[in-house]
Amino acid sequence: MSQYGKAEYWEERYTRDPEPFDWYQRFTGIKDLVQGCFTPESKLLNVGAGNSRLSEEMFDEGYQNITNIDISHVVTKAMQEKYKDKGPNFKYLHMDARAMEFEDGSFDGAIDKGTLDAILCGESSSSNAQKVIQEVHRVLGPKGVYFAISYGLPEHRLQYFEKPEYDWNVIVKQVHKPTISTSIAITNEDKDAPNVHYIYICTKGQQKGAKQ
Repeated sequence: MSQYGKAEYWEERYTRDPEPFDWYQRFTGIKDLVQGCFTPESKLLNVGAGNSRLSEEMFDEGYQNITNIDISHVVTKAMQEKYKDKGPNFKYLHMDARAMEFEDGSFDGAIDKGTLDAILCGESSSSNAQKVIQEVHRVLGPKGVYFAISYGLPEHRLQYFEKPEYDWNVIVKQVHKPTISTSIAITNEDKDAPNVHYIYICTKGQQKGAKQ
């Protein structure tokens, strides 16, 4: 599991197994929450997209302005080829989420499906996780939403989101794991977690504790 924090692992994995794979949830499992946070016009960032079908499924629901980034050259190239006919606003870019090549305030929302959890498996986990969250915060515009899907219990994850330097309000939701699950507990801290995934909805520009 410690390999999940290494770029080399993902390069080898996507080379060995190019078939689509979805950690935790398909779009249907989080659709209602996504629709409560974003509109089809929202400019979205998928952080650590891999070869998940999430962005494709969102595209088919009308969310067609999605920029997908991943640290793996292999998967980025494969996804660029797979989705080359989706139009100019549906992009796959090779990029490190800890140092994104976007201007401040470039996006209305960011979706993270297991990427933060994977980073927390690796070396310098807390530092790297904080770099990702800082970068997500930077590239989100006013009232932008960071929609993070995690295996991690609130007592293990809120400490990363609820930092004094962030001006966002955090709401925690739960969704049931799929019946046929690819939901692997990828950190030891979460091996005894209940049969749910946690959605951390972090909204910029709101007072902490504000209602949504």
